[in-house]
Amino acid sequence: MSLLIVGMDVTIVNVALPSIRTDLGASVSGLQWVVDSYSVVIASLLVLSGSTADRFGRRRTFQAGLTLFTLGSLLCSIAPGLGWLIAFRMVQAVGGSMLNPVAMSIISNTFTDARERARAIGIFAGVVGVSLGVGPVLGGALVEWIGWRSIFWVNVPIGIIAFVLAARFVPESRAPRPRSLDPLGQVLVIVLLVSLVYAIIAAPKAAAVETWLLGGLSVLALVGLLLHESRRTDPLIELVFFRSIPFSGATLTAVCAFGGFSAFLFLNTLYLQDIRGLSALHAGLFLLPMAAMTAVFAPISGRIVGNRGPRIPLMIAGSAMLLGALPLTHLSDHLGYGWLVLFYSVFGLGFGFVNAPITNAAVSGMPRSQSGVAAAIASTSRQVGAALGVAVVGAVVSTAVGSNVGFSQASHAAWWIVVGCAGAVLTLGFTTTGLRAAASAARVADLLVDQPVPAAVGTGTMA
Repeated sequence: MSLLIVGMDVTIVNVALPSIRTDLGASVSGLQWVVDSYSVVIASLLVLSGSTADRFGRRRTFQAGLTLFTLGSLLCSIAPGLGWLIAFRMVQAVGGSMLNPVAMSIISNTFTDARERARAIGIFAGVVGVSLGVGPVLGGALVEWIGWRSIFWVNVPIGIIAFVLAARFVPESRAPRPRSLDPLGQVLVIVLLVSLVYAIIAAPKAAAVETWLLGGLSVLALVGLLLHESRRTDPLIELVFFRSIPFSGATLTAVCAFGGFSAFLFLNTLYLQDIRGLSALHAGLFLLPMAAMTAVFAPISGRIVGNRGPRIPLMIAGSAMLLGALPLTHLSDHLGYGWLVLFYSVFGLGFGFVNAPITNAAVSGMPRSQSGVAAAIASTSRQVGAALGVAVVGAVVSTAVGSNVGFSQASHAAWWIVVGCAGAVLTLGFTTTGLRAAASAARVADLLVDQPVPAAVGTGTMA
């Protein structure tokens, strides 16, 4: 249920963007921030939430996240202006950071058998397709019949029900060796992501000096983060994880896949409503085939991962996403609706195959005590990709439109970026799987198991 409201929130908000622009007078960059304010904050806090859940209890953290996400949704529905909406989206994101990675950690600690866990992850990932399917249609109907503010009401009853069910059915669990807090590392992560996304979004309108300064700040934050984390006994981001080829591959795949997917949604939402003149409801219906394919093939991907490993699903994912996006590099104002449905369906099939191998690679081979942090890093990669996807294609389109080029033509370069993301998924699926990759994951697991248990932190003790 947590994945349902978080996933549904993505597509509902995208369908509502044109209405939000009209009502609040937002520019394209303003719409980018409506999406990316959520993605940047949630990406910044996911690792902290994962380690917090390992320390203080996964169910407790999960329920706190549900409370904040529900409250943030209510606040978004009464936002008096664009700035307030962006701020309340950030409240949502703080709660959202405590949901999916913690839920995945709960699953990983419940299903200890590798094959059962892979199938459970497949079912969990299948909810992505359900949420994507429900989101555009429900969001389009609400926007058209009631108004864009109503899209945030949907999260409230689901959040309350999930809170009650978690209290009743989810067992409390903690890591035997919880991680210590890393305030400096957390600040550096926030500075890195905010400055990078801000530089990209502001690039079409800001002075070159401002863009370069923001970009330089993000580079300095990255260097500082790597130096700081490498010297800590118990870092916020465990750099040892990245010695595992499957884990590093899953991280890069998540960035590319979700970057391509978020860009796909952002571009098509504006195209269908602004260029083709469709209502929010009809635009949502056009996105339904993509969501349906994702829902159908995500559980199948999970079963294949459990039986055959991640290579086949990743190869299918990259190929299908590439085939679905490539024809759109020549998008016109009058492309047949049948072709659009076909391209959306093929892209959705590919996206359905990508989630299970990413998550499985992130947590497989890792000690159970590290599952929360590993799952959180994988989720962080998804959100970083989502933020960068919207930021980059929005900047590309804004620059071209500013040169008096129509939206369809202006989006051609952006669509090539989506194609590049799909090609990267395909390449990574081949190069980061296999015997050599499995051997590297085993070596990393041995390193993590052999790490000494640190002394007590604060007033608590380590088990």
